[in-house]
Parts: sequence; C-alpha cells; structure tokens
Amino acid sequence: MPDTYKAILADETDGVFQARLVELTDSALPPEPVLVDVAYSTLNYKDGLAISAQSPIRIPQVLPMVCGIDLAGTVRESADPAWRPGDRVLVNGFGLSERHWGGFAQRARLKPEWLVRVPEALSLEQAMALGTAGYTAMLCVLAVEDHGVKPGDGPILVTGASGGVGSVAVMLLAAMGHEVVACTGRVEESRAFLEGLGAARLIERSQLARDSRPLESETWAGVVDCVGGQVLATALAQTRYDGVVAMTGLTGGVALNTTVMPFILRSLTLRGIDSVLAPNERRTRAWTRLAELVDPARLAEIYQVAGLADVPGLADQILGGRIRGRVVIDVNA
Repeated sequence: MPDTYKAILADETDGVFQARLVELTDSALPPEPVLVDVAYSTLNYKDGLAISAQSPIRIPQVLPMVCGIDLAGTVRESADPAWRPGDRVLVNGFGLSERHWGGFAQRARLKPEWLVRVPEALSLEQAMALGTAGYTAMLCVLAVEDHGVKPGDGPILVTGASGGVGSVAVMLLAAMGHEVVACTGRVEESRAFLEGLGAARLIERSQLARDSRPLESETWAGVVDCVGGQVLATALAQTRYDGVVAMTGLTGGVALNTTVMPFILRSLTLRGIDSVLAPNERRTRAWTRLAELVDPARLAEIYQVAGLADVPGLADQILGGRIRGRVVIDVNA
C-alpha cells in the first residue's frame, strides 16, 4: 500500500482559509483503531459550509482538517475485534469535518463505535448516494411512522423537496404508500424529477414562505421539514390535529415565528431530527429500512458522481442552491 493518499484538506495561511486537494502521508492519519480504505463520500450542504471560502459559518473547529461528513469503504486494519479486514462500513456525522478528519480522502482512521455495517442490499456507491441526507431523511420518516401516521391518513408535506434530504424523503414516503406533496422553490424545473420519485403534486415554496396565522386550514397528516424559518411556521399552522412535524432543516433561517396554539389546540408534535450524534441502534435501524425501501432504479436517478478534484467547486454550487438531488464523490476517480 503506498504511504501517500489524496484528500481535501482545509487550512488557513496568513489568515486566508482554503480547502484544496492535497497528497498526505499515512503518518498524518489520526491514531484511531480502525483503518478504512475509503471508496466513496458524498456532498452535503454542511460540506459546502465546511469547504467554501464564501461560507458564512466556519465548520472545522480545528485546522488543518480533512473535510467530508460521510464515507463508505472497506476495513483494512482493525485493533477492535468487532471489525475485521474486508468489512464494508459507513460513517455519518460524529464530528467528521468538524473535530475529526473526514471522508473526502482515500483513507481514514476511525473510532470503532462510529462505524455502521453497510446493508448487503446496498453497494458502497449506493450507500453514499443516500449518505447523511438519505439517513437523515429516513430518521424523519421513522419519526412520522413512529407517531402513528399511516398511508391513507392524509397528505404528507415535504419541504425543500428538491434537495438531498427532501428528495430522498419524497422517495421513501411514496414507497411506503403515502400521498406526498413536495414543496420547492423550483416547481417547473423540478416537476419531472419529483414526480418521478413519487410526489403526488408540487407546491411553490412561496405558498409557505409568508406570514401565517397561528392556525390555518388543517391540511397535512405529517410534515418532513428541510427548510425551517417561515416555511416551518406555516407548515405547523396547517398540520392536522395530533399530527407530527419532523424538522431537520435551517436553510430558511433559524428563527421560528410561531405560537403555542398549534401545539395546544391541535395536540401537535414537533420532533427535531439530529443525525450527527444519533445512537448506533437508531442508525442501524435507519440504514436497515433504507435498504428495504429504496428502489435502486429510482435512487440512480437522483445522484451524479464526481471526483475529489471537483469538490471545492461543488461546495460553492450547493451553497448557491444550484445542485439538485445528490452528489457522490468517488475518492479514487
């Protein structure tokens, strides 16, 4: 095995932040128990924030930092008996790209408790086509399901439906038999894409991104919100009695201008979804269900493949809202 590997490294020189493709030596790897040959990573909005010099937020908490919050690959060496050479594994979150070196690299040393086995039904590429976005979408869908919402109970609203989390949520909910209403700021551009994933109909984001009354017409049996802000406030006002809103987005803003009325008068549940530090049992459940529900043909329609060298440019694109669906990063391309 060569003692060098390629990675996207974020660092700061003379006060100037930059993330670029570099070649590192094995000696630079962190001293963690499990060495993984990474095959694929994926691009998420958070990766854009971590890499782009235009980002309003500094994601890496220490520098230099190998970026990438996701990875999938094969165990090469392990000092932990739970993991053996040849095991197919993936990692989502756990501070990768923030406090720990991440997945935009050909090699990674990782803590064993971060690893999840890739389900047999998924290839490593498919696992990263889903990535944190797909895994987060599944956590949202499980929250709706665990609340007791069943197909036929009424329409499920998905906001930010053209993005990574939203598009997978549309696909999963449709596969479960729900009537899915996709909300996006790009209706005509995204119509064929979202209807192909199973959306029953589309609505413009402007229908929700507006000042709303504390209570509006009861419309949604459940909501998967990937936007936040005023879109979330209006969705809450429109959710039916005893409904649930699974919330995981903040691209529409972190402020929430609402009242207690939907929660008291309609017994509404607002469930926050965190994917970074979710316990391993919940992660395994989510990935098991993803393998059961995902149609490989439909999954293939929502992602493109790029190489490590493409990552800095793609980071600017995802922050600018110019990427639809998912981007898989082949770290060896």
